[in-house]
Amino acid sequence: MNETWFDVPAGSEFGVANLPFGVYSRTEDGPRKIGVAIGDSVLDVAAIAAVEGEEFAPLLDAGVLNPLLAAGRPVWQQVRRRITTWLTDPAHRPMVLAHRLDRAGLHLHLPFDVADYVDFYASEHHARNVGSIFRPDSAPLHPNWIHLPIGYHGRAGTVVASGSPVTRPRGQRKQTGEDAPTFGPTRKLDIEAEVGFVVGSPSALGEPVPIERFADHVFGVCLVNDWSARDIQAWETVPLGPFLGKSFATSVSPWVVPLDALGHARVPSPPQDPAPQPYLAPGEDWGLDLTLEVRLNGHVISRPPFASMYWSAAQQLAHLTVNGASLRTGDLYASGTVSGAEPDERGSLLELTWDGTDPLLLGDGTHRTYLNDGDVVTIAASAPGSDGVRIGLGEVTGRVLPSKYQEERK
Repeated sequence: MNETWFDVPAGSEFGVANLPFGVYSRTEDGPRKIGVAIGDSVLDVAAIAAVEGEEFAPLLDAGVLNPLLAAGRPVWQQVRRRITTWLTDPAHRPMVLAHRLDRAGLHLHLPFDVADYVDFYASEHHARNVGSIFRPDSAPLHPNWIHLPIGYHGRAGTVVASGSPVTRPRGQRKQTGEDAPTFGPTRKLDIEAEVGFVVGSPSALGEPVPIERFADHVFGVCLVNDWSARDIQAWETVPLGPFLGKSFATSVSPWVVPLDALGHARVPSPPQDPAPQPYLAPGEDWGLDLTLEVRLNGHVISRPPFASMYWSAAQQLAHLTVNGASLRTGDLYASGTVSGAEPDERGSLLELTWDGTDPLLLGDGTHRTYLNDGDVVTIAASAPGSDGVRIGLGEVTGRVLPSKYQEERK
């Protein structure tokens, strides 16, 4: 483990073994710059690289991570090594401290321009729960689920930064017993606690990315809340996939943790039976031992374990390109809802309340089936690092605002 001279508070999940990348500004509308989190601080890495005369300095002198993402894995590793040197060699102390900012005083933004957004459905526990809720008299899993990573193509333009408000969406919804659909704000606004993977190196159209090239294309990991309007989703998802029930907002955490920071978190994925097709053969272990925490208005309601995900991120990448679909710098794909085997490990209110039939009791004595206007949802996550130190992925948060439909009707 590298020892740092930098003053990192005890227990911080943003130590020198982490070094996540984000984009900040000093004022809400001020110039955006790339920063690296360390302890309670953010480093202006572009300024430090310029003083040091680093050849990669121009990649960091941008308002988004995309130029760095596009540079490829050898450059990602070079940048990470140099930042580690700045923080472990005391000779760099004056220069680093001259370009250090307090994280609490900064505005954090969407760290990269999103090219495409794809969401998967990779948790067997989540898929079985959903199947049991909606198809109680049938097998919980569709026959194809154990053969391929199920996913849908989302809307990149509505991926938003953590902290952005989420307006209650409206659409068509039809409840059991109703003769026809009605139109209006969703009655079943939900969350999905997910892990996102950020693509750096692109690929050519028509050339699939083999599973062993996962780390050559994926720069790092973030947290995702794939907000869902369950009633709108249920009515529209016949016979095609999610559309308006998902496309109104997807929140992303402000820090992207490099894959190289998660070496101690790598674990085998659960056994797969039947064995997947050869292009999905697992190869290297790319399961990740991440522990998520979901809070509703400050109350912990779930701690989903990512290590139990049936399909790994490497398998998902291989599958989404196997037909020749190309990758673009800034592509984001998410794991799908992370849910474990236990009731308090479920990553959505759909499961936690069994579609509203078993209301959730919060620590303040109130109950929830689905989200109320004004509710604040926060998802955090951490992973094991070296010498027992935890690696943090930060948080993704959002507050629910009332539907604008009510205002328009007045």
